[in-house]
Amino acid sequence: SNKIELIGLYDPAENDLNLNMWDLSDGEKIIKIIEKIQNIELSNDAQKIYEKIILTNAFPPEKNISIDKFINLKIHWLIKKDNLDLIKEFIMKNDQEKFNSELIKHYLDKNLSLGKIDNACEIFSIIKTLPENDYILKYKIYCLIQKDQKEIAQLQYDLIKEAGFKDNFFDKSFNYLMGYNNNSEIRISQENLLNFHLSYLSIKNFSFEPNENTKKIIWQYLSSNNLLTKVNDIDLEDREKIKSFEKATNDGSYKQSDLLDLYTRFQFNIYQIISVFDAYKLLPNFEARALLYQAFLVTKEADTQIRLLELLKKEFESDNLGNAFDKELIRLIKSIDGEKISSEYTDFYETQLAQIKNQNLNIKFNNKILHQSKLINYFNGESSKEKIEKDLEKMLKKIKKNKKYYFSTKDNILIESFISDGINISEKYESILELNKSNIPTDIEVMINDGEIAMILLRLVEIIGEDDLKDLGTETLYFIIATLNKLNIDKIRNDIILQVIPVKV
Repeated sequence: SNKIELIGLYDPAENDLNLNMWDLSDGEKIIKIIEKIQNIELSNDAQKIYEKIILTNAFPPEKNISIDKFINLKIHWLIKKDNLDLIKEFIMKNDQEKFNSELIKHYLDKNLSLGKIDNACEIFSIIKTLPENDYILKYKIYCLIQKDQKEIAQLQYDLIKEAGFKDNFFDKSFNYLMGYNNNSEIRISQENLLNFHLSYLSIKNFSFEPNENTKKIIWQYLSSNNLLTKVNDIDLEDREKIKSFEKATNDGSYKQSDLLDLYTRFQFNIYQIISVFDAYKLLPNFEARALLYQAFLVTKEADTQIRLLELLKKEFESDNLGNAFDKELIRLIKSIDGEKISSEYTDFYETQLAQIKNQNLNIKFNNKILHQSKLINYFNGESSKEKIEKDLEKMLKKIKKNKKYYFSTKDNILIESFISDGINISEKYESILELNKSNIPTDIEVMINDGEIAMILLRLVEIIGEDDLKDLGTETLYFIIATLNKLNIDKIRNDIILQVIPVKV
């Protein structure tokens, strides 16, 4: 009877969680904190932890939330994350008609929008229990036609018609694709992506001009099928078309380099280029961006280039078009000689370059400092408890003799984690240690005492929020690690420690 309640991807033991991690939590409080989290642009670090919580197989809360609503929290996270491999794995592992309709529809549409029709159709050979959903059934019939299995497609079509299925658009498309009619006699339908795709297949000399109101997924479909207007064909007098092009670039339908190519087609006089820092303010936003970019291209002086890129970035962000320029911004930043930039403009330059630094850095060990020593190898499984006890004993012995040694917060994080895992520390060193000063927030302490494991982890995700773990203050890290120690969630704790404690070069 509980089998249907276990919907997820991960075994609880993979992350030191358990099947009852939600049991003692109030469903209304869970929904409230998840709504808060969904309104935050979570960092990659926060997302990884949230994914482990929300996609772990566990029994649903028993209070103030239905099973359906609880499982929808998982489904909606998968859709928001939009990782097709993860979605496919979830569908395969949770082959239950009751829960999968929305996720399957998303998987089918997303693959189709990317031009991956075979991947979309493959799902029908994987799932055993097909949801009784007209949209999914239409997809299945189309996939059978696409695979040239027309007899089976006809059988499936007859079955749904006998069951009362009515869809005039699909009927006409079906008859055309099956070869029963030479002329589909249909108009372009934007009702959903499958209809739009069938329109493309059924209408001779198909032509469609998207605009700002066109659904994002249709933009993506047009891009994947090379149906979008080429940059050189765009009328620069058509203001709405240019705005639409910028928005489509922001959504990923056009390449960012295509947008910059469009900007080079605008014609400005020499005065506007020379007085760019005043002239751009007098132009419509899209022309201002074009002028700033053209001025950058003809400027050789490093400080001026940085000023122009900073303004250009602000202009994109002011219209919520940050994703239309982020990658090209980094490319342009890298083209500037950093040694020629004055101190006045280095902050912006270095901040942008920091986003592309390689994260797979090597750990630099310093055995004179506790948290920088090879003791850190314990957390990646390279050192046993017995070895760590001996090595820690040796280090503490040296530290005790060094009257100038200062125990940092990171040192305390390491030592308290060792103690939590049962590693013994001799009493003779207690006088030099200053432990249990993590200042865990009161609400989290209450939840620890109440055994609300999942709610505590959700609270930690909320606290991390938009920040990378390495950018959190040491006091925040201290109470996060102390909380995980109290819950014995060592695997998530170890991942965090290895990311934020060692010095990496």
